[in-house]
Amino acid sequence: QAQLVESGGGLVQAGGSLRLSCAASGRTLATYGIGWFRQAPGKEREFVAAISGSGGSTSYLDSVKGRFTISRDNAKNTVYLQMNSLKPEDTALYYCATEYLGLASRTSSRYTRWGQGTQVTVSS
Repeated sequence: QAQLVESGGGLVQAGGSLRLSCAASGRTLATYGIGWFRQAPGKEREFVAAISGSGGSTSYLDSVKGRFTISRDNAKNTVYLQMNSLKPEDTALYYCATEYLGLASRTSSRYTRWGQGTQVTVSS
């Protein structure tokens, strides 16, 4: 079964950039939709971005459109989330997850396997 590992988080000043990676071992990600979600302290987990298995369809949370870009490299079995123009409100633990139908779904209940998360902290 696929194991997901997120990386690339860290501390950055407002306006800065980070690139998160979601790597899989044990199984190819190529047939799965991949979503990025985040959870800030005291808040519920929320959808951030998703990409279909083919990479042809993407979806974004309105507040990150134009700042974040999701992409995938199936040859490397990795999905990326490029985050630019970061804001303090983007501070959260970021998770990636797999959607078995290969869709770019915004619904967390459609995702069956989750990584452990990577922390993103944006200072003002």
